[in-house]
Amino acid sequence: MTTFHLIDRKEWAREPYFAHYSETSACAFGMTANLDVTLLLRRLRERKVKLYPAFLYMTMRSVHIDTAFRTSFDGSGRLGYWERMEPVYTIFHPEDRTFSAIWTPFENDFARFHASYEEDRERYGGAKGLFTKPNVPANVISISSIPWTSFTSFQLQLYNKGDYLLPIVTGVKWFASGERTLLPVSLQVHHAVCDGYHASLFLNEMQRLADTADDWLDG
Repeated sequence: MTTFHLIDRKEWAREPYFAHYSETSACAFGMTANLDVTLLLRRLRERKVKLYPAFLYMTMRSVHIDTAFRTSFDGSGRLGYWERMEPVYTIFHPEDRTFSAIWTPFENDFARFHASYEEDRERYGGAKGLFTKPNVPANVISISSIPWTSFTSFQLQLYNKGDYLLPIVTGVKWFASGERTLLPVSLQVHHAVCDGYHASLFLNEMQRLADTADDWLDG
């Protein structure tokens, strides 16, 4: 288990914003952006690598650029942030139109992460049930894909106590726009820990990674 760093709310610069958006006006918000994946898709085809594991990798790299995307409550209700996160992602079962969620340890080295992803897909991808790989850690980011259609906005409504602070990321079907290929990516965050600045930071990092695929695809 990775380290969970406690936040001292008395000394935390974000405390008034956190209190307002988690207690007075509790809310989350979503932002969808079209990433230019023209170069990325070309490089993936050259290497015979599918888009989904690359999307998972880019998401996790982006999650680690700011603690805002790793801030949550631990099992004892204490506020803090995780040193590192792991992806938990959906696998679709076309035969009965259900899905399962499995997780794979994240690696900064794409080749190693991709190998672990393929191993988990092979072992757990055909199993039915909501969570098919056991021992899901607490420090996971939820990632999913809706590859059957494209859209310009996506909102996920969480009916809980409002204490789920981690981001949720959804990719959808890419589409052609002139000579470019665009991939809509939706980011859902809790306003208590993330503002528009943070959402923009995340999505801009996703685009940077798509633009520099050669740097990380080959290690």
